[in-house]
Amino acid sequence: TRYREDPVRIIRAVRFAAKLGFEFESRTGAPVQSLAPLLANVPLSRLFDEMIKLLQTGHALASIEALKRHGLHRGVFPVLDVVFDERLSERSREFMRLALADTDRRVAEGKAVAPSFMLACLIWHEVLAAWKVSETKNVPTIMALYQAMDQVLQAQSEKLAIPRRFSGDMREIWALQPRFLHRSGQRPYRLLQQQRFRAGYDFLLLRCESGEVEPEIGEWWTRFQRAGEEERAAMLVREAAPGKRRRKRRRERREGTLRRCGADGACGSREANVCSEMRVRATLAERHSRLRG
Repeated sequence: TRYREDPVRIIRAVRFAAKLGFEFESRTGAPVQSLAPLLANVPLSRLFDEMIKLLQTGHALASIEALKRHGLHRGVFPVLDVVFDERLSERSREFMRLALADTDRRVAEGKAVAPSFMLACLIWHEVLAAWKVSETKNVPTIMALYQAMDQVLQAQSEKLAIPRRFSGDMREIWALQPRFLHRSGQRPYRLLQQQRFRAGYDFLLLRCESGEVEPEIGEWWTRFQRAGEEERAAMLVREAAPGKRRRKRRRERREGTLRRCGADGACGSREANVCSEMRVRATLAERHSRLRG
């Protein structure tokens, strides 16, 4: 009778049992699975709130195991279904288990747990899969990532009412991930100033621990944010940007052509065109210098 009055009580009973380490009394547990379809009539916003409470009890892993034990691990919370999805790679399932364990640890230590971070972890495998598909279509990396984020969040909005304030934070955490791979020039310094840097960094560490990203990248960022200015400068990876390398090669090629042919333009037709262009630029620069003088 109480379950029929408010089906959300089914989820609350599972959450309390997992948190307190209790078992269901036989008459209380018997109708849970048969009445679970009533949850389909509950507004998505209420289901979302209950899911967040379940993940923030400090016993997220135990709560999800309890959902499975009572036959509620399929269809009730599509976001949580993936934790037990055998079709996923072991790396993806390990990443989610690490994220849930990290959430329980933070709650036990009295630290705040952001719902947006937990959701970003649980949906990341979908974003990653869509990202790889877009890249196979020759879409640039960053554009492919943003397309994947839009696609996944649009699909999730039909299953679960994720508030915009959370989806915005999730986007920022995901968008920071490719930037952690760049460790040269001013980019690491700019990344440190990002509002969501800490959340993105914690997310990166989980990716490193699960084997998705090379561990040395997480170790580098751990040292970099704690180091002094001189040590940071020494840690930067020395690499020239592709555009700069191309411009440098083009400049050297043109200068070399001028040295080979001299002022009389006695060279091949292709080189002559390059030399003519360089001479025109030199003439214009000389005129501009005289006018300024």
